[in-house]
Amino acid sequence: MTGDDPTSASVKLSNTWSSLVDAVGVTDFGDQAVVVPLAVGIALIFALSGWRRGALAWTAAIGSTLSLILFLKLRFFACDHLLTEARLGNPSGHTAAAAAVYGGLLATAMRSIWNIKRWALPCTVAIAVFLAVVIGASRLILDLHSMGEVVVGGTIGVVGALSFVMLAGPPLRGVRMLRVVAIGLLIVFMLYGFRITAEAAIKSAATNLWPFPECI
Repeated sequence: MTGDDPTSASVKLSNTWSSLVDAVGVTDFGDQAVVVPLAVGIALIFALSGWRRGALAWTAAIGSTLSLILFLKLRFFACDHLLTEARLGNPSGHTAAAAAVYGGLLATAMRSIWNIKRWALPCTVAIAVFLAVVIGASRLILDLHSMGEVVVGGTIGVVGALSFVMLAGPPLRGVRMLRVVAIGLLIVFMLYGFRITAEAAIKSAATNLWPFPECI
């Protein structure tokens, strides 16, 4: 008897669809519609709480992370077709943003609650890497990025989270990190599911916004 078993094919299709749905649900946590307002909100909370160093460090670290991803994406869309021998790829912004924003926030919260001075940096790396793996895996399942692009995005995000923790130092006593995390979760809950088509906008604007006369 030849031919595929219809039941087996149906099960495989169902499992594939379930994986895709789960991947979409995970990857939405790294969407710019969620991460960017969250990052802005956290910066404002730090500033209003009197933790000026934390607010400046957050703005510098997270802002640099997102700016670097934007720069690399502009370069990719503007130049990648011309640089066939030196393809840098299109780094995963979802992976970078999630690792930097969620990783930096959670690591600082842990540092505040458990006073883990000696383990602050290793914990930050562990948290950020875990988040990069989770979000990055969802991007791979959805076939939106290659492994190399996910690794580049994840590395940038981990460095962003680590930079924030190093620049900010321990949070002030007046900054209630549990309350900050709770507000952050509220922002995520309110915006989760919304999506910004930033990739399409970057692609269409790349040829006009690339700041260099030649691709380098």
